[in-house]
Amino acid sequence: MATMAAAAVVGACSLLFLFHYLLKGAKRGRNSDLRSLHEVPGLPIIGNLHQLKEKKPHKTFARWAETYGPVYSIRTGANTVVVLNSAEVAKEAMVTRHSLISSRQLPKALDILTADKCMVAMSDYDEFHKMVKRYILNNVLGPSAQKRLRDNRDNLVENVSKQLYDYVKDTPSERVNFRRFFENELFALSLKQALGEDVKSVKVDELGATLSRDEILKVLVSDMMQGAIEVDWRDFFPFLQWVPNKAWEDKIRRFAFRRKAVTKALIAQQKKRIAAGKDLDSYTDFLLREAKTLTEDQITILVWEAIIESADTTLVTTEWALYELAKNPEKQDRLFQEILKVCGLQKLTEDHISQIPYLGAVFHETLRKHSPVPVVPLRYAHEDTELGGFFIPAGSQIAINIYGCNMDKNRYENPLEWIPERFLDGKYDDADLFKTMAFGAGKRVCAGALQASAISCAAIGRLVQDFEWRLADGEEDNVDTFSLTTHKLHPMLATLKPRRYPEQTRPSCSEA
Repeated sequence: MATMAAAAVVGACSLLFLFHYLLKGAKRGRNSDLRSLHEVPGLPIIGNLHQLKEKKPHKTFARWAETYGPVYSIRTGANTVVVLNSAEVAKEAMVTRHSLISSRQLPKALDILTADKCMVAMSDYDEFHKMVKRYILNNVLGPSAQKRLRDNRDNLVENVSKQLYDYVKDTPSERVNFRRFFENELFALSLKQALGEDVKSVKVDELGATLSRDEILKVLVSDMMQGAIEVDWRDFFPFLQWVPNKAWEDKIRRFAFRRKAVTKALIAQQKKRIAAGKDLDSYTDFLLREAKTLTEDQITILVWEAIIESADTTLVTTEWALYELAKNPEKQDRLFQEILKVCGLQKLTEDHISQIPYLGAVFHETLRKHSPVPVVPLRYAHEDTELGGFFIPAGSQIAINIYGCNMDKNRYENPLEWIPERFLDGKYDDADLFKTMAFGAGKRVCAGALQASAISCAAIGRLVQDFEWRLADGEEDNVDTFSLTTHKLHPMLATLKPRRYPEQTRPSCSEA
């Protein structure tokens, strides 16, 4: 019986693959004026999965682009994935063809962790998406909200600088783990914006424990980023979804349960504050007061999204920028001299950023070389369409490889090198946040682009103004990454030498 069952499954798989290729060929026949995509050779049944064992597909995709061109197709089991490594074609997909390529094709892990796409970044482009994106822009991430929340960002930069100074003063020979200081303050900012206050602990009845702030960070951010890259083999063979994968699913659902329990406890804590008559300017206050059409579960996900999106990718970019500046002393000195020329003895703030072009160039070159989200979460083609002159059949998954776009030798000379000067050649508008593909494009452009730029540029500038950065011994080649975003696998370790002391610094414009 077991042999007969196995034969039946193999036979069914064979028929499905035969149908897939016959249908694909028929569709191409109807679009003979368009070019056919180059296909990366793979194996029967599994396609190219064996070539994607490493959890860094962006680098594999970029290598394949050198052989098969910037647009090609691969097979991941039963799925056809069209990979875009060209900025021009990526923009065509995200802007020109947006209406046909706008829905997310999430792996099972992200589907569970986002409660079936109940967040801005992962939802399909529909009325729900438009509504909740408007909510988060108006209350947290948009231009008016950013002006209103400016003090939070100023305090973040000031606190990091002071803590680093105190650490160096007390232990001058010790190497500094920048991430420990910056992550703590960035998480504080995300909690203030989402909840109205920096929470030190929370009692979570569903977990039977009171969690410390570090434990809250782990549950809401670190565990979620880890869970997002956990692979379920059934994603590649949709017709085998009925086969159990209990250990994997239990792990992801445990992450999701803990996240939900902690976020609900944080919201319940804020409900008590509101009931006591203390209103704060927070996203939670707005959602509880105004978002009447949302369910409790949807509000829980949206509050969590405001926390995790402020607490992760900005850290990635800022750490990589300081790493590159510490590695390149001559570029660090150029930035310091430009800051000195503009600010003098005054503390650098966001008000100075537009006056220091090299600071913007450092930020954008870091985004280019170290794209925080190297591959855009998969979308799929709702109908037959075309991209870059190639025929794209309906049902194809679309992988936009931001890393590949930014490593294009036809677009960037010596793309593996970190060269901020490439963004000072007059080809780019100084105020343009979208010089690279890091924030996406079109109607699904990253909602947090403005905040990420403000925090990262102000932090980079101020910390170079206050300290001379040098990489610790052995740190230069420590460039491996992990997680869904391109976190350094190991935190950057640097030696810091104060350029000046707090008492030598006049208040900034905003403090005066």
